[in-house]
Amino acid sequence: MTRKSEIRREALRLALIEAAEERIKQDGAGAIKARELAKEVGCATGAIYNVFEDLNALIMAVNGRTFLAMGKNIAQSRRDAAGQPPQRVLIAMSLTYLDFAARHTNLWRALFDLQMTVTEVPDWYQSELDKLFANISETLADLWPTRDADEIALMTRALFSSIHGIVLLGLQQRISGVPKEMIAMMIEKTLLELTNSAS
Repeated sequence: MTRKSEIRREALRLALIEAAEERIKQDGAGAIKARELAKEVGCATGAIYNVFEDLNALIMAVNGRTFLAMGKNIAQSRRDAAGQPPQRVLIAMSLTYLDFAARHTNLWRALFDLQMTVTEVPDWYQSELDKLFANISETLADLWPTRDADEIALMTRALFSSIHGIVLLGLQQRISGVPKEMIAMMIEKTLLELTNSAS
């Protein structure tokens, strides 16, 4: 591939990601259609598959940008809460997660809507998820310094699953969730109960 071809290919890749990101933002990942995207960026439909293996790979590329933005926000909230008790740091990060999900709901939902097994997750995607979990696990290690790495890893997943479930059910206004205006309160109470009762 010549240098000019590489530049054109990368430009098309970026245009497709940006167009897909905007479409997901407006209408969700289900709105991604190859023909419509091709028309929007001014390429042949088949050209999409010269850049991405399939539409799932394109959505994954958008998800990578979403993970990066969300991770930066959460890491910043952790830095802003530095010096506070670990429980308060966890709460600060969780409320940032809620805020991101509420402001970018369709992009956030796309992170979890793709049907993938663990073995299908690309390394770069897993890396972004690991960075997100590291903010939680490092804070839990401050909270429970005598626990070993396996216990911390398990609690990291448990806490993330708990907060994600509260946010998801609340934002979707499911019958098992809480009203939107009470999500933050539920997150705080849940984290305080879990971290205070665990030894």
